[in-house]
Amino acid sequence: MMKLFEARVNRTLLCQWLDLPRSVYYYQPQTGTAGAKPSQSTMKLDGSWVDNQQVVGSIRQLLNVEFNALGYEYVTYELKKEYLINKKKVYRLMKENNLLLGTMIRPTGKREYVKFRRIKATKPLEYLCWDIKYVWVQGERRNYYLLSVIDVYTRKVLAWLFQVGPPKRQYSSA
Repeated sequence: MMKLFEARVNRTLLCQWLDLPRSVYYYQPQTGTAGAKPSQSTMKLDGSWVDNQQVVGSIRQLLNVEFNALGYEYVTYELKKEYLINKKKVYRLMKENNLLLGTMIRPTGKREYVKFRRIKATKPLEYLCWDIKYVWVQGERRNYYLLSVIDVYTRKVLAWLFQVGPPKRQYSSA
């Protein structure tokens, strides 16, 4: 639209007519990827610089074991003994050289085992449940333990035990 009238009217006036900021007209999109260019060298702990290909060689040497299950974070841990390097750079170098492990497949969907956890009580005292809670006591700056015995049918607390240490074999006394 602006190209049609650009010869007759100046750009500032055209932008005002179209209710556009002038920066929209003058905007030139950047080419390439955003951000700083990745470094081509890495510093060793003694202060000397080495090429990234030498770091990749060290990574390949770490991964050259029979049962390789090393991820980029463990590789970073091992490389930090020799290089001043962080896990983002190790991840980038391993990705560029196809050295990353496959991603873990997380199971999705409904959890079928949960439906078997529901206890169906038909009368009082048919099923009893234990419940252990940690209670912080500010004055003593420590946890106390509250052990409760609950009737599943009535949801009433039948007995409880409040003590300093974790309950050991005192369940039957509650």
